[in-house]
Amino acid sequence: MNKNQFILRLLSVCVSVLCFFGCGSDGSEKEVQLVAPRLTGSTLPDGSVEVVPPKTTIVLTFDQNVNTPAAYHSLVSIKEGGVVEKITSDLKNATITLNGLEKGRQYELIIPKGVIFGPTKVSVEEIRISFKTQSVDESKPLDLSLCTENPMSQTKKVYDYLLEIYGKKVLSGSMANVNWNIAEAELVYQATGKYPAIAFFDYIHLFASGENSWIDYSKTQVVEDWWNNGGLIGAGWHWNVPVSENSDKVTYRPEETDFRTENATIEGTWENKVVQADLLKISECIKLLQVKQIPVIWRPLHEAAGNIYEFNGGKAWFWWGAAGAEAYRKLWIYMFEYFKKEGINNLIWVWTTQGHDDAFYPGDEYVDIIGRDIYDQKNGIKIADQYQSIASDYSQKLVALSECGSVAKISEQWNADARWSFFMPWYQYNAETLENHEHADAEWWKDAMLQEYVITRADLPSMK
Repeated sequence: MNKNQFILRLLSVCVSVLCFFGCGSDGSEKEVQLVAPRLTGSTLPDGSVEVVPPKTTIVLTFDQNVNTPAAYHSLVSIKEGGVVEKITSDLKNATITLNGLEKGRQYELIIPKGVIFGPTKVSVEEIRISFKTQSVDESKPLDLSLCTENPMSQTKKVYDYLLEIYGKKVLSGSMANVNWNIAEAELVYQATGKYPAIAFFDYIHLFASGENSWIDYSKTQVVEDWWNNGGLIGAGWHWNVPVSENSDKVTYRPEETDFRTENATIEGTWENKVVQADLLKISECIKLLQVKQIPVIWRPLHEAAGNIYEFNGGKAWFWWGAAGAEAYRKLWIYMFEYFKKEGINNLIWVWTTQGHDDAFYPGDEYVDIIGRDIYDQKNGIKIADQYQSIASDYSQKLVALSECGSVAKISEQWNADARWSFFMPWYQYNAETLENHEHADAEWWKDAMLQEYVITRADLPSMK
């Protein structure tokens, strides 16, 4: 390096140093202060009240540009429930979206140091924002009419009976063992000498159903026999879709399919073609029961929110909830309207809440009963707390224990004021007795059937 090159290099270094040091108004050098961004404003100030649940967005404004590296998003939390759904930054603003908030609750958003940074990589100190959501609305009277227009008379009789006994008695129910059967109901009868009031079935294998198949949902004799013996009918649908366009393999798990729920109701997409074909097939199955004047307690698209609102990183368990609340609501309404056009009027619609998931609720005009699925909870008081919370949030609807397994006895739940409309333990595959049953053993069922407020099949009035 010659002398001139050395001088040029030295000048370059000096310029760099001067870029780091500023000059004061008097011409003196000033060191740039490496200070953390200062919070200058928030769309949700600390101590806010009447925040509208279940979802709210908070914009934090600072005196410097900020960024929020994704690696640190999981550090942000909310005390007393709810989830941090999204965190973004733009210039001087950091935006945080919260979801799963309940009415009338006190929350605290905690943003630890090391989540929001300024342009000089200095972290913002911890920020805490306390707020309270809007109070619970005043109770609404129970809806006395079904959401289905001009329901079949037998359907109305069942619903009127549910209204009549609500809070005073509870209907017992059992779930079919995968296929078209009453295997679990027979186990209950074997252990207690009584049949449950409701036999629930599952159209899980609709994709395989056919005249020459191992499963044919058009053969409805098992359902007819139960109805003719005085029992009520319920049905759900673990809706399987292709793992990819034109594939013969199917699944209901979102991680196993390319099927996108947000496209399910958009005409022209391959997903919508699948939905239309499946709805035609299931509507034909339901019509077979309608023709025989058999009403159905219908519980489709269940547990949509999965554990999204239970903790950060929670996920939907089924494809119908994987794209979020808006896509799910559209799908529910799409099904409802499709059945309406098909003239189906024998359904009592049950929507299943996961808790904190008001955003997924299709709306009063599309739902008759709110269901809750509870597993692995032996504390009757905690179960009753869930019931009371749902009954408060949806006071205009009946509330049911739509699935359960390994839970407190019905007598313990009832004594704690969990006044379900009906209850239904899940089946155990290949069980030959209720002894050591995974979800509801003989002792559990004997307790239930001994209670005078538990309605069995023999207790039901005629719904014909």
